[in-house]
Amino acid sequence: MNQTLEAPQTASQAPPQPTENQSIAQAVSVDIYDQVYNLRGTDSAYIERLAAIVDAKMRAVSAHGNTVDSLRVAVLAALNIADELCTARQRHDSLAGSLQNSQHSTRSRATTLAHMLDEVLEDRKVG
Repeated sequence: MNQTLEAPQTASQAPPQPTENQSIAQAVSVDIYDQVYNLRGTDSAYIERLAAIVDAKMRAVSAHGNTVDSLRVAVLAALNIADELCTARQRHDSLAGSLQNSQHSTRSRATTLAHMLDEVLEDRKVG
């Protein structure tokens, strides 16, 4: 994740100074499963999008189950999100492997065609 996401600073903590490549963290309030969380990050829209995903996943888990325990709902939602992440990573790895094979095949074919073209051009010079 390229975004900085952190809990807000307490009054006794000094905020860290941003480096050249960091933006200054902004405060953002999000509502997840009827609970308000005050967070800080460099991209509030991104944090809100993440919170909406977590909220939707928790509500889906809650709708499918009989549990009212929000911690249990959160853990089941986290497991669902982790499953989606692992599936996406496997798909990415598979596609990356296919792309690598395709690039190798294309390079091999291009090399073969270049050699064939060189032979034809050499034959024209001789003849």
